[in-house]
Amino acid sequence: MATEAGSIVEGKVTRITGFGAFVELEDGKVGLIHISEVADVYVNDVHDFLSEGDTVQVKVVSVESGGKIALSLKQAKPKPQEDNFRLNRRADFRRPQRQLSASFEDKLSKFLKDSDERLTDLKRKTDSKRGGRGSRRSD
Repeated sequence: MATEAGSIVEGKVTRITGFGAFVELEDGKVGLIHISEVADVYVNDVHDFLSEGDTVQVKVVSVESGGKIALSLKQAKPKPQEDNFRLNRRADFRRPQRQLSASFEDKLSKFLKDSDERLTDLKRKTDSKRGGRGSRRSD
């Protein structure tokens, strides 16, 4: 079976590093599960989820021309519909819809405006502490 992006294949964990786990696939090729693709929760240590010698089902995320194969353990698992619905509802209640669809340019202009206001405020405060105009000079 050819290793193609999007396919789910089985493999054996051969080595675990600080940034992920290397998996030998059925066809003898080796791919990497990056630490961000191990689980849906924050992963501090890959050893908490995988051990060398484990047989795992992974999804092939990409196959590069140089032979590098990117794998995902979390994408290989189907997600329950109920959890997705619950997460979407929570996001809708936390943020108004207009903020979700804000473009990059809108966010950038808001950031620049806030930044300018803060700098102006900071300059006013530091000038008043220095004495503003006509500060005293020692003779």
